[in-house]
Amino acid sequence: MNSDTILLKRTEVASFLGIVECMNALEHAFKMRAMGEAAAPGILGIQATDGGFHIKAGILSLHRQYFVAKINANFPMNPKHNGLPTIQGVIAISDASNGKLLALMDSMEITTIRTGAATGVAAKYLARPDARTLTIVGCGNQGKISLRALMKVHRLEKIYVHDIDPSIANIFVKQMNKEFSISIEAVDQIDPAIKESDICVTCTPSKKYFLTRESVRPGTFIAAVGSDNEDKQELDPRLLSTSKVVVDSLEQASKIGELHHAIDLKIMNRDQVYADLGDIISGKKKGRVSSDEIIIFDSTGTALQDVAAAAIVYEKAVQSENILKVNFGK
Repeated sequence: MNSDTILLKRTEVASFLGIVECMNALEHAFKMRAMGEAAAPGILGIQATDGGFHIKAGILSLHRQYFVAKINANFPMNPKHNGLPTIQGVIAISDASNGKLLALMDSMEITTIRTGAATGVAAKYLARPDARTLTIVGCGNQGKISLRALMKVHRLEKIYVHDIDPSIANIFVKQMNKEFSISIEAVDQIDPAIKESDICVTCTPSKKYFLTRESVRPGTFIAAVGSDNEDKQELDPRLLSTSKVVVDSLEQASKIGELHHAIDLKIMNRDQVYADLGDIISGKKKGRVSSDEIIIFDSTGTALQDVAAAAIVYEKAVQSENILKVNFGK
């Protein structure tokens, strides 16, 4: 048996993982979990002075049974203060039938792409079919991949983007205008754009909510992506308590997502969450049932998403001739 372990850097991971195939893989993974065909993923978070670390782990039976563990560092001020990416980390993928370490790969592209893919899958089921206007708050890599994913499932015509740093929003507009022949506009104020939008994606490191109940019009779909630890918050808890809430993982959302803020304020409890996304994909529950309901997808990012995405990368890498392999046993 070959005992070599594949090593993949960020550019290699990116070359092996497309947004459409990732969306398809995540849709399948969410469904497997809802049908009881995948074990609950695990998560461990540890805070540091200017950021934090989290470890996510999960198992999925795909072409073979894969175990994946991801160690990610998240330091929002890195680009400005240290010249480093906000997110850095590594993914280990193993054969869950015998424990063999199959690959080690950079985690940045998988984290970014699978998170955007989840937004696209959620919008497929939860946004209005006639959605045409989108607002993205947060113009980093996550904002870009979110737009790419959403363009695969909806015929968007108008895009508003906002970032706390206007120069980053302007760069976003220039880059995305090269990819898409639609109107993309950077805005200084969020509320006017939100009031015109059918879909809103929030993907910031904010620790204080900026999206209020009053600024969201009926029928809007919101993908709340930024909150992945206890301190982060993008949405007014009152907005959650008066909307239909769908989560990627109830266990995670109630501890580190937007949901946990509403629970802490005692204006919501776990039983008021409408569904896990997998319940809707599997048909256990209906998605959107009216054109005027506001639906929020509380996206905390699960290890099953990492497994599904990492498996694609690994299986393509195995077929490639130009990859680095090592034998840790020697």
